[in-house]
Amino acid sequence: MTSDRPLILGISGASGMVYAVRALKWLLEADYTVDVVASKASFIVWQAEQGVRVPAEPDLQAMFWHEQAGCPSKGKLRCHRWGDVGATIASGSYRSLGMIVIPCSMSTVAKIAAGLSSDLLERAADVQLKEGKPLAIVPRETPFSLIHLRNLTVLAEAGAAIVPAIPAWYHNPKTIEDLVDFVVARALDRLDIDCVPLKRWDGH
Repeated sequence: MTSDRPLILGISGASGMVYAVRALKWLLEADYTVDVVASKASFIVWQAEQGVRVPAEPDLQAMFWHEQAGCPSKGKLRCHRWGDVGATIASGSYRSLGMIVIPCSMSTVAKIAAGLSSDLLERAADVQLKEGKPLAIVPRETPFSLIHLRNLTVLAEAGAAIVPAIPAWYHNPKTIEDLVDFVVARALDRLDIDCVPLKRWDGH
């Protein structure tokens, strides 16, 4: 059962944009409303990893993400410019289910942990923390330095859920998408959203 409240999905400039695409796929297929904000660096990473240029215009970007997720006519997708700090998701009065940042770079982790809001993604994440709303961070980095670990600890202490992009194998994955979906499902679990067809551990 979906909610009329939107989920905020932040996409930072970390490697592994497939995590964001798969999260969008399952959320849209389950008819969720999703507010997407991609950082400036994510546009560079997407082009480097996939050879695809993400359009900057919000309407065109929404069409792009719908196509990448493979569900052009399902769910509701609203995209925001990375520098639009006056957007709805920048306000504490905006009612949402919470936010997931997937994938999350260590630069973004550091800025959120320090309370910096230099772009809309960081501001939206800061709002979740100050309003006591769910915030799931999916860091995609290895190995973690002591600085990374301290910043992640600060976020955990502030109320964020830290869900590293580490898959499991007990669900017998057959494809890369299966591994990615495990991480996506575990991150969405932190917001009490169950829309990924994941074989969960049943003790056998």
